[in-house]
Amino acid sequence: MSASAASPDRPTAIPVPAWSYLVATAALIVLYVLLQENGLVLAHASELIHEFAHDGRHALGVPCH
Repeated sequence: MSASAASPDRPTAIPVPAWSYLVATAALIVLYVLLQENGLVLAHASELIHEFAHDGRHALGVPCH
């Protein structure tokens, strides 16, 4: 067995692309806005978007009022 081969006890590292961190951050921001938005961000932009986020919280079982 060569020295560079991975042993069965140590799994090899999986390379993570740099763009995946950006996608994960964007997903967390969207999740935060969906679950915590109480009208401070979305109510001024669009009432329809605000109501969509509000109904989404109820669909996920998050209490909001």
